[in-house]
Amino acid sequence: MSPRASNKSTTKSKPGRKPVKANTQLVLNSSIVVKDLANLLGISSVELIKRLMRKGVMANINQTVDYDTAASVATDFGYKPVSEHVEQTTYTRKDLASKEGKAQKPRSSVVTILGHVDHGKTTLLDTIRHSKLTDKEVGEITQYIGAYQVEVHDQKITFIDTPGHEAFTSMRAQGASATDIAVLIISAEDGVMPQTVEAIDHARAAEVPIIAAINKIDKPAADVERAKQQLAEHNLIIEEWGGKVVVVPVSAKTGEGVDNLLDHILIMAEMEELKANPDTGAKGMVLEAKLDNTRGVLATLLVKDGTLKGRDCVVVADTYWGKIRAMFDERGKSVQLAQPSTPVEVMGLSEVPQAGSLFTVVPDKHEARERIEEAQAERQRARKGRAPRLDSVSVQVRKGAAKGLNLIIKSDVQGSIEPVRKSLEQLENEEVKVRIVHAGSGTITESDVMLAIASKAIIIGFNNRTEPRTKRLAESEGIEIRIYQTIYRLIEDIQKTITGMLEPTYVDVTEGHAEVRAIFPAKPGKVAGCYVTDGKATRRSLVRVIRNGQVFHESNVESLKHFKDSVQEMAAGNECGVGVDGFSDLAVGDILEFYRKEKQ
Repeated sequence: MSPRASNKSTTKSKPGRKPVKANTQLVLNSSIVVKDLANLLGISSVELIKRLMRKGVMANINQTVDYDTAASVATDFGYKPVSEHVEQTTYTRKDLASKEGKAQKPRSSVVTILGHVDHGKTTLLDTIRHSKLTDKEVGEITQYIGAYQVEVHDQKITFIDTPGHEAFTSMRAQGASATDIAVLIISAEDGVMPQTVEAIDHARAAEVPIIAAINKIDKPAADVERAKQQLAEHNLIIEEWGGKVVVVPVSAKTGEGVDNLLDHILIMAEMEELKANPDTGAKGMVLEAKLDNTRGVLATLLVKDGTLKGRDCVVVADTYWGKIRAMFDERGKSVQLAQPSTPVEVMGLSEVPQAGSLFTVVPDKHEARERIEEAQAERQRARKGRAPRLDSVSVQVRKGAAKGLNLIIKSDVQGSIEPVRKSLEQLENEEVKVRIVHAGSGTITESDVMLAIASKAIIIGFNNRTEPRTKRLAESEGIEIRIYQTIYRLIEDIQKTITGMLEPTYVDVTEGHAEVRAIFPAKPGKVAGCYVTDGKATRRSLVRVIRNGQVFHESNVESLKHFKDSVQEMAAGNECGVGVDGFSDLAVGDILEFYRKEKQ
């Protein structure tokens, strides 16, 4: 509905614009185009843009501003702004608690499509979207946000185009699932590929039902039976072989089998009996977010329970809060509320949230701040000891309390994975079961850490290393990463763990990194002119010389200087000279990793 004004009494007006009556009501939507607002106020667009700039809002005549901004400008010009549709939220803490879990009603299913790159995920999503919308709607769709709803047999299905499986698992790690059903895309030409295996492991960790869509059946080299067999090799047994995994052959390009896939999604959703309470404050999660130069923080939210309304106050990740200023659907159209299973893009958050962050509606900003303080205190209490470690599992075994040991294995090369996996799976113990959550090759990544959080697993590295950002995340979340150079030592430690005989060990705690930018002669050996990139460099540290991603040397810091002065430590952002004990073959571009050993 377009904005309108109702006049009550007149007052003096400035030259060049229409008279304004005192307390004139100006009814506004949740968002309005700058040009339309200028016409409504009876001023030039240039004058309005100048006024917006004074308020710190940069917008041209064709861009939109939210209700709060428009209302603030309208007030400056003598109007009394009134919201057109927005119903003020009246939930109190007592209301939110009393309605929680009550008045449950059926809700739409939320589906995430996962799989290997180039196996047809995007094409399948496009085919579904275009086949289930009218021609007019298709013309309007510009993939405004990374999620959308389609209607199949008078029932809605919400598809998440983002996130990838890393953020998908991030949500699970924080105590919620982004999705109700995971559709696993496998190419009938290529079969199961490394990213397919990773997607399988992440879907299992999320504990959601899996539908396997074998795509590209229209290709001459398609081999559906081979893809089925490969799924079985990864413990995904299909229904026709006595398992629980539904397999649907499809062609995303021609549309063959797509309707059958949608029917199976509806059947599975009905079996899951998905319900939510639309009459309480909303809860859900962030699918994606970005910082827009003109509109501030934009976040795509998925409502899982309750109803999200314009002007609601929300707490995100129990870390910060914001007030919803405007909401938009997948077509970029302004909406006033979002019910369960509905994705919307919102304006008004104070910070750019990470994908996977959870949000909750609270009554007001005071409640928001109180909740954040309580959550911070709880995180401090729970951070240590939350995730399992090999020595703690060993202690539990001795007490008879351990039930299983979850492991994530990352090796240097693909050929090392199977020998390590088979050796670990052959370890036998009647009381403790060893379970390989995921196995892959390459550097240990943040995705591995998030999967470890979600599945309460320990990460085992074999002949590889961990990136600094990944180490920091693992340390902050209490996830143990153990790196082994020999397979017999790895097997020995796991065997001791499940028999309760593992002794306390020392772990490496990274203190910082420095990049070698120059080499200077010294007596004896050489000194590296370094720039500390993160953390700190300390005189008492142990140090690794890393070259081309590989550990080249390990020893002690022999000297640490700032210009000519010997110092005990140097913080990030500073230059220093570092001498490495017993090593003079330093080179420009080397990375020095400073660490210490701590007893677990």
